[in-house]
Amino acid sequence: MNTSSKIIRHLSMAIAVAFTIGQSVSAQSLARSESDEGGWRHSITPYLFLPLSTTGTSTIDGTSVDLDLSLSEVLDVLQGAASVRYEGWNGDFGIISEVYYVRLGEDGTLPGGRVDVDVDVRQTFFNVQGAYRFANGVNASGRRYAADAAIGVQWNRLKQEIDLSGPGSGMTLGGTEEWFEPMIALRYVMEINDKWSFASRAELSGFGVNGDDLQYLLLAGFDWKGWENTSLRFGYQFYGIDYSTDRSGGEFAYDVDQNGVYAAVAFHF
Repeated sequence: MNTSSKIIRHLSMAIAVAFTIGQSVSAQSLARSESDEGGWRHSITPYLFLPLSTTGTSTIDGTSVDLDLSLSEVLDVLQGAASVRYEGWNGDFGIISEVYYVRLGEDGTLPGGRVDVDVDVRQTFFNVQGAYRFANGVNASGRRYAADAAIGVQWNRLKQEIDLSGPGSGMTLGGTEEWFEPMIALRYVMEINDKWSFASRAELSGFGVNGDDLQYLLLAGFDWKGWENTSLRFGYQFYGIDYSTDRSGGEFAYDVDQNGVYAAVAFHF
């Protein structure tokens, strides 16, 4: 691997974390009782996604490298992350919003000991969605189920910089990109018993707007209502992104697929 590719791989590993650690999880449960359905009900859900596998291709300043990262490689460059999802429902209509921030870093010296590398990656997104519950009933086993759809917009900001220092003048690769994109989502929730429920969710965004050809999210998991106003969530998730743009230094493209486990705690009020 040449020096340019090695530098880009350092940065690409950090970007992989930025796009995977906080991807969204299944959110609002079914209404907790029939009386709850007549007024507002809310949930706040901090969540975490741990990618067991990250594969794809990253292109920075016109140079591409293949990615095949394990969970340990991803976590090595993580410096901090915060992610939370809000849902508010009144009857069949809902508002959904997510905010996510992660900071990543890595430093080292390239082979030969003459060039020091310092990677700084920060990724933020914020979205707002309007949701409608188009199905809400009881199955043959007497357990409740619901299905809803959502449409919204997401703002993304990605800083991806790598500073090179050594003999002579230094160099900075990468930069910061911001973009808006539309998004749609579908979700199905079904009670298993009084404590457990099953949820599946599909989400698509980008659709070629502002360089993001497509982002997808597919997940399935369980919600355990261990307390009156608090539940735990866990499951498995698939995520992918196909983003590209042209910068002054050359093409930046990120075409990656991940899969792994997610975990969350939901507070209902």
